[in-house]
Amino acid sequence: MTAEQDVQARSFKCDSCGAQLAFDAASGKLKCGHCGATTDVAAGQGQVVEHDYFAGLDGQPHGLGVTVRVHRCNECGAHVSFPERITATTCTFCGSPHVLEQDENQNALRPESLLPFAVDRRAANDAFARWLRGLWFRPNDLRHLARVEELAGVYVPFWSYDADVIARWRADRGYHYYTEEEYTTQENGQEVRKQRRIQHTRWEPAWGRRHDSYDDVLVCASRGLPADLASHLKTFDTHRLVPYAPGYLAGWRAEEYAVSLREGWSEAREHIERQEQSRCARDVGGDTHRNLSYDCEYRRITYKHLLLPLWLAAYRYRGKVYRFLVNGQTGEVVGKAPWSVAKLSLFIGLMAALVALIVALALLLRN
Repeated sequence: MTAEQDVQARSFKCDSCGAQLAFDAASGKLKCGHCGATTDVAAGQGQVVEHDYFAGLDGQPHGLGVTVRVHRCNECGAHVSFPERITATTCTFCGSPHVLEQDENQNALRPESLLPFAVDRRAANDAFARWLRGLWFRPNDLRHLARVEELAGVYVPFWSYDADVIARWRADRGYHYYTEEEYTTQENGQEVRKQRRIQHTRWEPAWGRRHDSYDDVLVCASRGLPADLASHLKTFDTHRLVPYAPGYLAGWRAEEYAVSLREGWSEAREHIERQEQSRCARDVGGDTHRNLSYDCEYRRITYKHLLLPLWLAAYRYRGKVYRFLVNGQTGEVVGKAPWSVAKLSLFIGLMAALVALIVALALLLRN
């Protein structure tokens, strides 16, 4: 049997009636599903701290603090923890109808902190409805015909990285200048001489360095979450992290870590270097630049391992399934939706007509 644990196996019983308690996102407390009584979640031990990255490569703490069974989806590879008394027939992450149990991971990574769910099921559905209403270039009947399938609240593992970065760059800085030249054109069957401005660029070498600090660069540690959706989540407030306590997971699902600390840092580093490239490019100055090269020196790399709350779901529209995520802390929605060919065609046609009008006016003014 796996050494992983699940809060459903621990006794979270109501003091009033003895029924099972579950964490209630709306109140932020453990709530009895039978009599409605609530109680505070026992505070987690320890503090939310940053760990040295290189020291962390030597080993990680393990275990969630309660008993679970782990299932590995054959379709998407997600490792999801479910209560022992529930048999899963579909995968939360990809909708696959078969989730096979594998006891391959004997030591699940223990997250030290988490963001508790603050958005309950009803609020998640409301957020999805608002998201649909705000979409442009989508079918008019989308919000009426879209039918949400199972909406599952899951604590998803993430890595969070901090780093100080010194970037040194080199480039050619360009300044535009203009000259006038004469040219000959035909108008009404006659040759006409006119003048026009020609843009040139004067190049000069440039170099510099900059120092930036990055705080809480988040990397999803799940294999099952769609990367193209997870990367668009922007609104997690990691300043509200609380020390891990099993009570927050009562009645919810939690996925184990499937991305290592080293793999996570590699992804975070790619994100940081894309940011540094843009910042170095802005530092070059001038009117334009070329041949930008840069290198980054990293200092004080630290990390946290944490659980973040997400509602994972899909909706069906005209026989096709589209996936979406709802941030369980803020209600932010990211997802996919069908395009309206008619609306896109109309928009493109209007833009083409506008460009043609601008060109015609420009030619009229020149003549």
